[in-house]
Amino acid sequence: MHSVRTSRFRFGAALGAVAILFGTSACGGLGAAEDKKSGSSPVPELAADQKVSITFESYNFGQAGPWTDTFTALIKKFEQAHPNIKVTAQKPQGNSPNPAADAVSSVQNETASGNPPDVAQLGFGDLDYAVNGLGAQPLDDLVGKDAVRKNFGGAHPYATRAQTLGDWSGKTYGVPFVFSTPVLYYNADLFKKAGLDPAKPPKTWDEVAKAALAIKKKTGKDGHYSDCLTKIATDWCFQSMVRSNGGRVISQDRSQLTFDQPPAIETVEQARAMVKSGATPKLNQEQAYTEFARGDMGMILETSAVQGLFMKGSKDKWDLRATTSPGFGEKPVVPTNSGSALFVYAKDAAKQRAAWDLIKFLTSDQAYTMISSKIGYLPLRTGLVDDPKGLKTWAQQNPLIKPNLEQLTRMEPWQSFPGKNYIQARNEMLDAVEKAVYQGADPKTTLQAARKQAAKLLPKK
Repeated sequence: MHSVRTSRFRFGAALGAVAILFGTSACGGLGAAEDKKSGSSPVPELAADQKVSITFESYNFGQAGPWTDTFTALIKKFEQAHPNIKVTAQKPQGNSPNPAADAVSSVQNETASGNPPDVAQLGFGDLDYAVNGLGAQPLDDLVGKDAVRKNFGGAHPYATRAQTLGDWSGKTYGVPFVFSTPVLYYNADLFKKAGLDPAKPPKTWDEVAKAALAIKKKTGKDGHYSDCLTKIATDWCFQSMVRSNGGRVISQDRSQLTFDQPPAIETVEQARAMVKSGATPKLNQEQAYTEFARGDMGMILETSAVQGLFMKGSKDKWDLRATTSPGFGEKPVVPTNSGSALFVYAKDAAKQRAAWDLIKFLTSDQAYTMISSKIGYLPLRTGLVDDPKGLKTWAQQNPLIKPNLEQLTRMEPWQSFPGKNYIQARNEMLDAVEKAVYQGADPKTTLQAARKQAAKLLPKK
């Protein structure tokens, strides 16, 4: 029997933790200006001949294959368009098998040593700490609210629900970059072999359990895996599951933890029952990815960040399809988002302006066309999927994007836990979920005990 253990594969938000970007030295023009202060005038534009060097720290550069390749190509294109700006791209400092898990500690350590990144890619689950603990710059003050709004517009504006995901206290601190909603990928060939209709995939968790057992019984392959129920998965997908069952893991005002309430307990009980029945195998994240990619599992609930991996594994071998996240009976499904935003931590005014130029490029039509087509992330400029010069042809050839686009219209934000101990508090919850689902612990008492421990880690009011 396999135990659930840490994997080296968590992307974007997949990603629950995140990478960060900070800068080196600048010369000429603005020089070593003082820190940008909130409420002051926007930092000046760079002069045409003003040379600036910045550091971009991102977990994408710690992942092999399409992640590193795509973002390396994007940085090269940016430097060609901005020959006066030199970008040093790097992964977070640390020894974790998953570079994203080192992101927060990396920026903390770099800041403490006086050399923070200039641009940082941080997860939405880290938003509170990214702003209040690490000191991200308010972009509305740094470059002006009009400039921030303008960047969200253009020929293909940002999806409305995506625009405010990096906001805090009425200001934009992070520009939403890459994310997904929970997508149910499935193997249409195994559905057919199990006597299931692949044109009618499961819509509820009861239907998922039934289909998974049919696949297990009639094909000998594993039925379903939800990459939402372990610490390595972080809690973005678990939040969606609980919200879809009518609950929350934290109250709307973020003052109380509520993951020991009936909706969360019922959600964990449902997942535990699927493991107990054999509908869900006891695998870790990496094992589940590998098994599904080679065609030995019927379904997996996942982020689109690993869509490229599944497409590569299934190509010319089996029929990969996707549908929206399952629900609980007649209750409305509430998808939450994984992923990350781009934050500015540069102190020097020239670096701040160069950092903003980089962010604008990385969230442009050109960038999203590459990011979506090569990796599978949801294009936040959704109009690209209807543009013949953008992603229209690709979207027509890749219907796997449709569930994500559909769920974007009713998405709710991934809620970050408050305080400097937020990761430990979140891990208390996820450790309890993992013990209940995969190790047979009683869901109610385990979640209640974890909630009491996690509550001690929250800021005191």
